[in-house]
Amino acid sequence: MSKYQKNIVVICTFFILLIMPSMASAAPLVPIPNINIGVGAATEPKDVALSLQILLTMTVLTLAPSILIMMTSFTRIIVVLSFLRSALATQQMPPNQVLIGMALFLTFFTMSPYLEQANQNGLQPYLSGTITQEVAMTEAIKPMREFMFKQTRENDLALFVNLSEGSRPNSPEDVPTTTLIPSFIISELKTAFQIGFLIYIPFIVIDMVVASTLMSMGMMMLPPVMISLPFKLLLFILVDGWHLIIFSLIHSFH
Repeated sequence: MSKYQKNIVVICTFFILLIMPSMASAAPLVPIPNINIGVGAATEPKDVALSLQILLTMTVLTLAPSILIMMTSFTRIIVVLSFLRSALATQQMPPNQVLIGMALFLTFFTMSPYLEQANQNGLQPYLSGTITQEVAMTEAIKPMREFMFKQTRENDLALFVNLSEGSRPNSPEDVPTTTLIPSFIISELKTAFQIGFLIYIPFIVIDMVVASTLMSMGMMMLPPVMISLPFKLLLFILVDGWHLIIFSLIHSFH
């Protein structure tokens, strides 16, 4: 740094130090709120009930992602989309954010009738004060149980009923939700893997043809993936792959 540049830096620093106090004194005072969080002894029964409600609400909010993933169609959709990306061998295309966002919106689309029933039968009557909290939770879980029963295989449900070592249920209403949820999860994973297998078949054929062609031409050092990827994308575009995949996924829940 030259002597001239050093002088400029010193002068600028001097003026900044000179101006800052006047700016601070002229600035309006912004009130900063004082927040106090304390824990005290409950003096009335309603204080205890309010504390338990807050604890229950925080617990539900903590488990909300798990509820969304494990009790809805999200698991099947995201697994199938991940299989599709792996079969195409496009690595990170589409990126994870796009796949998760697509899976979330498709989940909301497929679950909207059941969520609407839960809102009408459970949430709205509870907010209007016509039913209690226990009844609201029971009515809200009924549509979700109906959806899970439709997608759960009998042998998967029988597996967890036997593992629970409880009494044999006589009707779907007798099956506990804690038994239904894991049965539903493994059924969804099995269905997703079956769809993934069907997705892989045409792309494996392309890989085999390309690899055999390159080997017959003596091009051992050229990765077959570089040659097969454009053909996979072309096939996927020609059959309108996104339309076909989404159509099959949505109808698999009916």
